[in-house]
Amino acid sequence: MEPILKVEDINVYYGSIHAIKGISFYVNEGEIVTLIGANGAGKTTTLQTVSGLLRSKTGSISLQGEDISNVPAHKRVARGLAQVPEGRRIFLQMSVQENLEMGAFTQSNSGIAKDLERVFEYFPRLKERRRQIAGTLSGGEQQMLAMGRALMSHPRLLMLDEPSMGLAPILVEQIFEIIQTLHKAGTTILLVEQNAQAALSIADRGYVLETGKIILADNASALLKNDAVQKAYLGGGGG
Repeated sequence: MEPILKVEDINVYYGSIHAIKGISFYVNEGEIVTLIGANGAGKTTTLQTVSGLLRSKTGSISLQGEDISNVPAHKRVARGLAQVPEGRRIFLQMSVQENLEMGAFTQSNSGIAKDLERVFEYFPRLKERRRQIAGTLSGGEQQMLAMGRALMSHPRLLMLDEPSMGLAPILVEQIFEIIQTLHKAGTTILLVEQNAQAALSIADRGYVLETGKIILADNASALLKNDAVQKAYLGGGGG
């Protein structure tokens, strides 16, 4: 079966800096796949290239068997790709509900009310705060809102960039429980996370990035036990 996402030999530059160096990976339908690595390893750059915010000089990116390398970012959303960016990037001056409605720009108006209810089932706290201005939410609530907004576009592949960043441990636990719930409901997930222990604990497979290259790829359970991974990313709480 064709992977839902196939990335082949991408090379990305920031000016003269070679940030991503010929990486290839894939995500099968129904999987949680995680990219782990230290700060500056190229995790966020990889996601931004997949979502169309950055361009690769070489290679290809395929979504459900179709090459989307030259498709603009907003059209990638319409084809089933949604990204929850690092730092959440919600619309701070809008209400919770308005933020969620912004996520549905690719959908017909007739289904939006139903989609809102579906998101509120996943995130009951957002329902309680649907009229509240998003900028007044806590960090954990803002992360939930960013995830809910992405779900409004009915993604075939949901990409999460550092969802645990800046959150208290109890909220990190909640966010990872929600990721597992979304996965069980049929959402395929590509997860970028500095908290390697948490990410590998819920993932099917993982890739380890170091200075723009994939240096290890394996089942998540094998990576958790891998000596090099333990030393670099697990011993110090995520690295």
